[in-house]
Amino acid sequence: MKPTKMRNQMIYRASHVTKSKQIASPLSKELQKKYTKKSVRVVEGDSIKIVRGEFKGVDGKIAEISVLKSSLAIEGVKKEKTKGDKFDVFVHSSNVIVTGLNSDDKWRISKLEGKKHPTKKGDAKVEKPKVEETKKDPANKETKVEKPKVKEDEE
Repeated sequence: MKPTKMRNQMIYRASHVTKSKQIASPLSKELQKKYTKKSVRVVEGDSIKIVRGEFKGVDGKIAEISVLKSSLAIEGVKKEKTKGDKFDVFVHSSNVIVTGLNSDDKWRISKLEGKKHPTKKGDAKVEKPKVEETKKDPANKETKVEKPKVKEDEE
């Protein structure tokens, strides 16, 4: 298959879920040093700086994300129609740099820092409850035997 055909299939004809994952922007130098990552999936509320296009140099927060266009609407970046109406301008996610992260989502921040989140399976210690078994002796008497507690080891 030709590279252009593969690229078109991966980018332009991608499913909605795949396109949502592709909306990422590079981090600023300070954030790259802090999180040791080069890019991040952008979320509403992140602070960004536009580095290419008509609005180059403008700082702002992300107001809206368009998955279909892979673009972002930034607060304060608007154009005016001839009749005087103003509308949001969408900037492609590759034309911006993330300068500040929206830290409302603790899971997102822990993933950026490289920490394991405690809600994930296998991360937290789980104690199994006592299980009582009944065994029959040769004299047909029932006796209760308690199993000891078992703790899973952390890896």
